[in-house]
Amino acid sequence: MIEMYVAGIALDARTGHPIVVLNDPSKRRALPIWIGMFEANAITRALDNYKPERPMTHDLLLSSIVGLGYKVKHIEINELSSNTYFATIVLQVNDPEQKTEETKAIDARPSDAIALALRAKAPIFVSPQVVAEGTIPADFEKDEEEAEEFKKFIDNLKASDFQDLKGEGKNPQSGSE
Repeated sequence: MIEMYVAGIALDARTGHPIVVLNDPSKRRALPIWIGMFEANAITRALDNYKPERPMTHDLLLSSIVGLGYKVKHIEINELSSNTYFATIVLQVNDPEQKTEETKAIDARPSDAIALALRAKAPIFVSPQVVAEGTIPADFEKDEEEAEEFKKFIDNLKASDFQDLKGEGKNPQSGSE
């Protein structure tokens, strides 16, 4: 699993629908997830550390989880199927005396899981499959620099850069030196 962070909420220029954008730690990859207006509002409030006078839905959910003796260990955005993301909220028993780590997984929409994770200050993890299928480059300049460096490296390679293993005292067929 790859830990990612909420970069913010954006609006789709074509449809006006909100998008939550997750970034990897290097800010090289972005994972855009289209969400509803209410979920965007819940995520924005959590990002702004807004404390309502009365609990909103995600605040109530977090209070219920804690009241039942659990904590939000982390969330996972673990599947992308037919343009739909799937997430899991992983709960852990909140008892330091407990010898075993009891966890429970709860199926959730990514937007709700993210809103809850932000309130609980829990990590957000994304599966490698989702990163591979759903992310887009976020730092085109750095990608271009690396591509250019690689091209220069390839252009400067010579046949003599590849020495015969036998000439170095190694025999790849025998496996001995």
